[in-house]
Amino acid sequence: MISDASGRPFRMETTTLDLEPQAAEVARVVAAVRDDQLTAATPCTETLVAGLLDHLVGLTLGFRLGAEKQPQYGTPRADAEQLAADWRDRLPAQLDALVAAWREPSAWEGSTVVGGAELPAAAMGVVAANEVLVHGWDLAVATGQPYRADPATAERCLAFVAGVPAEMRSSMFGPIVPVGEHAPVFDRLLGLTGRDPGWAAVHS
Repeated sequence: MISDASGRPFRMETTTLDLEPQAAEVARVVAAVRDDQLTAATPCTETLVAGLLDHLVGLTLGFRLGAEKQPQYGTPRADAEQLAADWRDRLPAQLDALVAAWREPSAWEGSTVVGGAELPAAAMGVVAANEVLVHGWDLAVATGQPYRADPATAERCLAFVAGVPAEMRSSMFGPIVPVGEHAPVFDRLLGLTGRDPGWAAVHS
């Protein structure tokens, strides 16, 4: 279980999750980003495509180190000015390394720290999947690309995000965007993470 700010626990599945299906989809999206799109807006407020790519570079490294229980410092930034020049090569390689790290049974055991936050490793693995899944969508819609959410990943991430206590939510996600209870699983997840599933239709 994960504990909220007051120490009250909430439930978290402890089974493992394969990050490969969603990581492969995000790598496909990354490969199709054009240079002239780096200054385009994204669903993340005040974050441009280049900043989102910088964030993906940082989080794929951070969550890989978390799986390996290696020390790390700072939190993944989202700075367009700091985007690595080799991001086209670095991101696919780091996504592959992230997948490999979370395929190790030991990655899901004990606890681990990513970005200064300590959680049970079984929870951190789902947080990693959620970051890849949701930010992959951010990048896809910002660059006018189709996006496929892996069903198993979306279901698991929705269960996780729905269980986050209200007092913790503001530090993890934006304000909830109302989405119908019968909407697709991924749309409901986007709404709970503060995203409008129709963002592309509004801004494209």
